[in-house]
Amino acid sequence: MIDNFAELEIQCKQCQKCGLCETRTNVVFGVGVPDAEVMFIGEGPGQNEDEQGEPFVGRGGKLLDKMLEAVDLDRKKNIYIANIVKCRPPKNRDPLPEEQTACVDWLRNQFALIRPKIIVCLGRIAAAKIIKPDIKITKEHGIFFEKGNVLMMATLHPAALLRNPNNKPAAFEDYLKLQEKIKEICDHTYED
Repeated sequence: MIDNFAELEIQCKQCQKCGLCETRTNVVFGVGVPDAEVMFIGEGPGQNEDEQGEPFVGRGGKLLDKMLEAVDLDRKKNIYIANIVKCRPPKNRDPLPEEQTACVDWLRNQFALIRPKIIVCLGRIAAAKIIKPDIKITKEHGIFFEKGNVLMMATLHPAALLRNPNNKPAAFEDYLKLQEKIKEICDHTYED
């Protein structure tokens, strides 16, 4: 394990552990506060993320930022956002199991350095990898699970909400539950 965040990012950006390195524009390491109490984890970068080198910067990212802002969360102030895989799968396909396996140690190292109290998985793939393999995202989103003294919750992926806007109210309820959980267990609230 690398015990320095800057060094971890440098090494991650040189990664060649799987075939995704051959088609990437940028490694999308993650963004946010390195001592955040809440960590969001998605499945992998899309085209905008690959081009800009930052997670959740396309239309889905803008929706995510709006929902975060509504519950006093912000990637520049008090959370950290990363993905299971750090390179874009071709044509935004789901990351293959072997790609997830090759990449997950980067995420584990980020988690070990950040030491969040709460993890929020954005979408089914992240939730299946982090929370439990058989998670039913449409039924189990917004439910907190505890693993190793860390609370984990899955919510619907922002891109899925753009495809099916009828699910936005249910997803927003997840963010309200998250806000309550933060107030309950974290050292401080996030209000300015």
